Amino acid sequence: MKKAIVGIILSCISIILYGQADAPVNFYNTTRVVGEAPRIDGLISEDSWEQAKWGGGNFIQRSPNDGADPSAQTKFKILYDSKNLYIAIRCYDPDPSKIVSRLSRRDGFDGDRVSVMFDSYYDKRTAFSFTASSSGVKGEEYVSNNGDNWDEKWDPIWYLETSIDDLGWVAEMKIPLSQLRFANKPEHVWGMQLSRYFFRKDEWSLWEPVAIDAVGWVHHFGELRNIKGVKPQKQLEIQPYVVAKTERHLKEDGNPYATGKSSDIEVGVDAKIGITSDITLDLTINPDFGQVEADPSQVNLSAFQLFFPEQRPFFIEGNNILTFPTSTNFDNLFYSRRIGRRPQIRVDTDESGDDDVEEFVDASKNSRILTSMKLTGKNKNGFSWGILESITHRERAEIDSLGVKREETIEPGTNYLIGRVQQDLNEGQTVFGGMVTSVNRKNEENTYDLVDNAFSGGLDITHFFNNRKYSVAGKIAASKVDGSFESITRLQESSERFYQRTDNNYRNVDSARNTLSGTSGTIEFGKRSGKLLFSSGLSWNSPGFEINDVGFLSQTDQITNRSWIRYRIIKPTNLFRTMRIDARPIQTWDFGHNLLDRRLEFDSYFQLKNYWEVGTGGHTELFTASNADLRGGPSIVYPNSSSYWIWAATDNRKKIRFELNPWWRWSDQNFRSTNGWWSRLTLRPTNALNVNITGSVSWSSNELQYVTTKELNNTERYLVANIDQTIYNVSLRVTYVITPNLSVQYWGQPFAASGKYSNFKQITNGSASEYRDRFQVLNTSMAEDADEISIDENGDGVTDYSIDNPNFNFAQFQSNMVLRWEYIPGSTLFLVWTQSRDESPSTNRYSFDHLYNSLFDKYPNNVFLIKYTYRFVL
Repeated sequence: MKKAIVGIILSCISIILYGQADAPVNFYNTTRVVGEAPRIDGLISEDSWEQAKWGGGNFIQRSPNDGADPSAQTKFKILYDSKNLYIAIRCYDPDPSKIVSRLSRRDGFDGDRVSVMFDSYYDKRTAFSFTASSSGVKGEEYVSNNGDNWDEKWDPIWYLETSIDDLGWVAEMKIPLSQLRFANKPEHVWGMQLSRYFFRKDEWSLWEPVAIDAVGWVHHFGELRNIKGVKPQKQLEIQPYVVAKTERHLKEDGNPYATGKSSDIEVGVDAKIGITSDITLDLTINPDFGQVEADPSQVNLSAFQLFFPEQRPFFIEGNNILTFPTSTNFDNLFYSRRIGRRPQIRVDTDESGDDDVEEFVDASKNSRILTSMKLTGKNKNGFSWGILESITHRERAEIDSLGVKREETIEPGTNYLIGRVQQDLNEGQTVFGGMVTSVNRKNEENTYDLVDNAFSGGLDITHFFNNRKYSVAGKIAASKVDGSFESITRLQESSERFYQRTDNNYRNVDSARNTLSGTSGTIEFGKRSGKLLFSSGLSWNSPGFEINDVGFLSQTDQITNRSWIRYRIIKPTNLFRTMRIDARPIQTWDFGHNLLDRRLEFDSYFQLKNYWEVGTGGHTELFTASNADLRGGPSIVYPNSSSYWIWAATDNRKKIRFELNPWWRWSDQNFRSTNGWWSRLTLRPTNALNVNITGSVSWSSNELQYVTTKELNNTERYLVANIDQTIYNVSLRVTYVITPNLSVQYWGQPFAASGKYSNFKQITNGSASEYRDRFQVLNTSMAEDADEISIDENGDGVTDYSIDNPNFNFAQFQSNMVLRWEYIPGSTLFLVWTQSRDESPSTNRYSFDHLYNSLFDKYPNNVFLIKYTYRFVL
């Protein structure tokens, strides 16, 4: 297997079939400003604009009617001086009264809008995109990987004003050259593209034609010419901040750390420094993320950790540079939420040895980031790199025991280092690169469950040929961690690998190991254009692969063959505007060559002539087993299941939009069933107000839900049970935009979940051919207080062992309100109110009203903060 994989990777690397990109159809000769520069007021009435000629007027539709004339034409002018680009865009409209000018927060991308994009590196792979809506809302994105990645968290300083007149609407921009990256030479040619979205027709048109089924994006750009005598600008922006915060929570009698209130003031600084024209340093010292929303509530009954997306601005901006996916799900060598994570060591409150002594703990919720820096760059030869280093503080919890205080380390001081390089060849038709990560901890006696050092690295290559119609890609990664015997044993027994499985005949727990290593990789071939698309590949995570100290890894010990085929129609027909149908056969084995999964997934999407959207899909299993669900027990085979879902949505342009997505899942032997629905209602009462309500309800039952593992007569008992589970989830988001730079946003999430267990069983032979032979039903009884369940395994009337009652009810309400005022470009004032409350009602009832009746009787946790930032541009 390994030799075959290596051979295929070497074959992929050896391919040198280069296709050539088409020459651009359009170019524009810009003009250097003579005299006074244009005033940015949205009117383009200054004499300076007479120095430039109009470009455009020849825009071509890309969607829905690829190659057709647009409903309205677009023209533009571009001027420059030694410091700025000046851009005027005239968007003609046959009926200006119907122009849709919707206000939104920055990067809202709503209503009529126009974008201008510059490939100032002229590398045919990266671009800087600036978007103007007719309402004056700005948006910007850093485009990489030839259009495969669009980073909307890129936040440059630039200037925009718009106006509406009897010809249509106008966008006038000033873009400082310091916000772009380009080489130092006497005359420049940049790639350039302009696109316009004509809202009421749901129509996209482009200055440089790009067919809707074309592969890639940036390499198709037209050209901006005649830029002479400009020098790369060294960007220097310093943004200090100050945060004043007060918190109100429930006071606990006798707890010196729960006094009911606390207040604090913190300061820090962010900086963006242009080291050279090719290299930028982003730096943060004592960063604050108080304006970031809390993660949405979820219930996790699986053996694996949940993935939550990054929301902190410093780590979001440019995160497409420092990425190295290792599989088709969320697995990645770098997962920035590991930095500043919740402390991992549980506080030991039993040190006193007296069970009657109540001890109180004061511990931080997150590890404090002392400093973090990102160094990124790309040179004229297509070589790009990114380096991130973060240092987190040692976190110590204080424990109070009858007034006697002690401290314990709950997270050691840690240094994180991540590096990524890529090289483009032949205008981006071949891209290869690598990535390394390093985590180093200063472990102490009570933190030896954490590894001392964790390293990972990977190499990847992608090659396009036959005019980018086909692609072949390969990547391989390796990891090594070292530490105490305790830490490496913990990793061997963790949910990612479960070496201790009783039927694991190819891996065993070795408590004398102090290192762990493994590999991961992917090889893939695919067709990327035309009506029929496909890809097929093989990926693997070896049992010892471990990247969770600074990456994300859900499960190892898997080899997966995944294929994908899509048929699409991208031009309007008599029935629909566009459609696609996908199918995905998937097979997975473990490294013992045991089949774990064989399934077929399918889905489809249609946009109808009335702009409504519909879709449907599902899956069917031909075989499924799990090495992880019994948490270290043997593999268990499940009856086959199937699922089906439908999705429908009304016209996205309307002021009222509704989406509905019901789903159903069923299985052989009635082993499992799930059904529920998800819906979203979006309201636009005015151009300034946006209301979004998302809700879901699901009901599920599972006869083999894992409960716990018990020991009897030196033999492990793996206990499962029927579970009937209900989840209610609602999210409300209201945004009121007073001006493009001043907005108020409220987010609230009521969440409730319940689970009722019954019919307890122990797994006797998880791989038996007959379903009912895989378990034994147990005799159980429950104590009056319902906190414990007694199990009489042999039916002799004597309790063999007891387990905690696993039934649960949980209710939570989280909310966040933020006033955001960008009072000058790059400088912002935040006023934030955050509230949370949760409750675990009794399990004697499971209705929604029972879950929520007592929640709002609870005293909430409230946080109020004011954050002031000011950006100095030097």
